[in-house]
Amino acid sequence: MVLLLIALAVAVFLSPFASPHPDGLERVAEDYGFLDKGEGSALVGSPIPDYLFPGIENEGLATSVAGLIGTLLAFGIMYGLARLIAAGKRAQL
Repeated sequence: MVLLLIALAVAVFLSPFASPHPDGLERVAEDYGFLDKGEGSALVGSPIPDYLFPGIENEGLATSVAGLIGTLLAFGIMYGLARLIAAGKRAQL
């Protein structure tokens, strides 16, 4: 539980300070002119595009909310998966 609280604190308080610049791979694609070739039509739309929660005007707050929701979703999915695996192992015994 403590690790979840630490992850949530990092997501909420530090995510607004993340660099707005492209990562290394995106920068190379930009420099060599093939960035647009990697962009295709999305099969599934992102609920939180560009790490900004839609509908919130303040960019820092939108990033914090996106980090909070993303962390909670990742935790929930992994927690559920762990419970399913543990239940399967108990059933085998």
